[in-house]
Amino acid sequence: MKAILVDVTKCTGCERCVDACVEENGGDPIQAQLDRATTKDGLSANRLLSVAQVADGRFARLTCMHCLEPSCVSACLVGSITKTPEGPVVYDPEKCIGCRYCMLACPFHIPRYEWSETTPFVRKCDMCFQRQLQGEVPACVDACPNEALQFGEREQLLGEAHRLIASGGGRYLDRVWGEHELGGTGVLYISDVDLGAVGWPEPETEAIPSLTEPLIAKTPGIGLGVMGVLLGINWVIRRRMRLAAEAAGEATDADSGGEATE
Repeated sequence: MKAILVDVTKCTGCERCVDACVEENGGDPIQAQLDRATTKDGLSANRLLSVAQVADGRFARLTCMHCLEPSCVSACLVGSITKTPEGPVVYDPEKCIGCRYCMLACPFHIPRYEWSETTPFVRKCDMCFQRQLQGEVPACVDACPNEALQFGEREQLLGEAHRLIASGGGRYLDRVWGEHELGGTGVLYISDVDLGAVGWPEPETEAIPSLTEPLIAKTPGIGLGVMGVLLGINWVIRRRMRLAAEAAGEATDADSGGEATE
């Protein structure tokens, strides 16, 4: 399973990775710069990767974490978001119904919606899945001038992360972000500062699908139940209206009969 290892100590915040991501995904570079200034986290439907400052002189990328147990996948009612065997979590706009449950389910608040489009879709990083199928590395990894990003098999990257921490002489905190959190992620981090600023939970935090899947499984039943209740209410209201109309008609007929007798 493929993954990306981010070394926060090597990132200078140059955003070459962001530029490469915008270009790879057919985004507008001018709009990407506007989104960087106007959105809270720098992410938008046009800007699927952002670089946030997490401490003085320290930066970390913010993008889809490609969770091993993605909550967005478990929340999707129609299977438009799936976890591939290769690792990336990918999105199929042909299946999407626009419910945006994936946006609500994501613990990192990553997916974005094309609010300005007539036919809007959800947008998120797919770890350059098509490039991977062609034997290439993700565009962000290829563009990094400081070798802050490594791409490869997740287990090998985890081994490399622990090796760097052990041989770093205290350079890194003794933690690999993404190893265990939320069931593990496909984007891993090593750092000399805490990464709570970009939304990382405590290491023991469990995967979210265990919370979302039971609800999603019950959604069809809940929907049918709500529909039945609404139809029942509609029937009662229409019946009362019909009875009221009939009563009013009988009263009118009675009044007409009385007047004729006189």
